[in-house]
Amino acid sequence: MTIHFGTDGWRAVISDTFTFNNLRMLTQAIADAVASETWDKSGNGGSVPDPKKFVVGFDTRFLSDRYAGDVARVLAANGFTVYLAQSDAPTPTISYAVKNLSAIAGVMITASHNAPRYNGVKLKAAYGGSALPEQCHRVEVYLNDNEERARGPNLMDFDLAREQGLIQKFNPLPAYFEHLRKLINSDVIADNPQRFVVDSMHGSGRGVIKAFLQGTGCEITEIRSEMNPGFGGVHPEPSAKNLGALAGAIGAGMGNFGVTSDGDADRIGAMDERGNFVDPHKIMALALRYLVEKRSWSGAAVRTVSTTRMVDRLCKRYGLKLYETPVGFNHIADYMLTEDVLIGGEESGGISFKGHIPEGDGPIMGLLLVEIIAVAKKPLYALVDDLLADVGPAFYERTDLRLHHPVAKAEMTNFLVKKAPAEIGGQKVAEISNIDGVKYIMADDSWLLIRPSGTEPVLRVYAEGRSAGMVKALLGYGETVAASVT
Repeated sequence: MTIHFGTDGWRAVISDTFTFNNLRMLTQAIADAVASETWDKSGNGGSVPDPKKFVVGFDTRFLSDRYAGDVARVLAANGFTVYLAQSDAPTPTISYAVKNLSAIAGVMITASHNAPRYNGVKLKAAYGGSALPEQCHRVEVYLNDNEERARGPNLMDFDLAREQGLIQKFNPLPAYFEHLRKLINSDVIADNPQRFVVDSMHGSGRGVIKAFLQGTGCEITEIRSEMNPGFGGVHPEPSAKNLGALAGAIGAGMGNFGVTSDGDADRIGAMDERGNFVDPHKIMALALRYLVEKRSWSGAAVRTVSTTRMVDRLCKRYGLKLYETPVGFNHIADYMLTEDVLIGGEESGGISFKGHIPEGDGPIMGLLLVEIIAVAKKPLYALVDDLLADVGPAFYERTDLRLHHPVAKAEMTNFLVKKAPAEIGGQKVAEISNIDGVKYIMADDSWLLIRPSGTEPVLRVYAEGRSAGMVKALLGYGETVAASVT
C-alpha cells in the first residue's frame, strides 16, 4: 500500500494511487486509529470531544464530493456519526467545524495547492488543526496491519446511513462566520468600505469573503469563482506567477487591490493597486504590526525558518517573544496550542492569529487585510511601502535546484554547517541555524536557507536580502553549493 502521511496528510494522483478503493482502505484505518485507546481523546479547549462524531469536508477538485461521500460511508459503517459538508468548503472552515461540533476528528478531501491531477486527504484533530504526527503514524500502522490481514473496509449504503442519522449533511459556514465576527471588525470596514477583487483560483474559498462582508458596503468582484476541477490549467497556489488573472482584473479597474487563496483556502496572497504581488511575508508583518499597534494585543510570534525576519525586528521593537520552527504549519500549531501566541505564519501563506484555530486560514487573513486597509485609509501599496521603510527593506526569492543524485538530508546538513562561508555578498555570516536545513544569517539580517529535500535530489534555496543585489548574491551561493555536490 503506497499511502504515507506527510506533514499534513496524503496526496496522490487521481486514478493512479488516489482511487476509491485506496481511499476506503485509508478511511478504515483512520476509523480504527480514532477508535483505539491510543488516540488522543483530550479536550479541545474546554469541551471534551464526542468519540463517535466525525466531520467530513471537501474542496472543488475532480470527484472530491464523491470521495467525501465514500469517506462518510466507511465512517458510518464503523459506528461514527458523520457531519458531511453539503458543498465544497475551505479547509479551515471544516477544521473549525471539528472543534465547534466537539467532534473527535475530521477528514478534508483536498490536495491543497497541488496540480489538478492530484487529490488527497487531510486529517484533523479535535482542537481544529492538523492531526499530530503520532496520530498520523497510528493511522499508517492500522493501514499496514489491515492490509497484511486482508481486512477490507466496512462500507454502508449512503442512503441507509442518512436514514439512520449516521450521515448528516450540514453547512459549516454560518458557525464559522459567527466565529469570525469575534475576530474581524466588520464595523470599521463598513465605516470605510473597500472596492477590491477576490481571486479564489477556482478553489473552495469561493464566495466566502464576499458572503461575510455582505452589508458592509464593500464592492467585491470575484474572479475564478466558478467550479472548475482543472483550475483553468493553473496550479491553485497564490504565488505571483499564477496570478495573471488577478493582475488583469485590477488593471481593468474591477477593484483597487486583490486578495487570493489557494485550492482549499488555507493560504493567503494579495496584490496591490499597481499589480505588485504582496507576499505572505509582508502580509504577516502588516498583520503583526496592526494587531499590536491598533488592537493593543500581545503574545508571541511564531514563524517558520523560511519566513521573513521583518517579524523578528517587529518583535524586538514590541518586546514580544519570537519562536522559529521547521517548515510546516504543524510546528506553529504546537505553539498555538500551548502558549499565548499573537500570530503564527509560514512563507507559503499559511497564517493564523490569536483567538483562531491553530491552522492557516486564507479567508480570515484576507478579511484582516481588508480591515487593516480600511482603518489605515491608505492604499495597500502605501502600507507596504511604509512597512518596508519601517522594518525593511526586505527582498525575497526562492528557487529549487536539482542535484545530479540524491543526497542524505543529514549528511548535506552537516556538510553545509562545516563548510559555512565567512561571508556572502560582502556581509559577514553572523549566525548559523540548522533546525530545518541550514540557514546562514548575515550581519545585516539578510539570510540564506538551504533545505535538502528528504524525498528527491533537490536543494530548496530561500533568500531574503536588504537589497536585490544581496538576494542575487545569496542565491548565487546556493547555486555554487548545488554545483559542488557531485
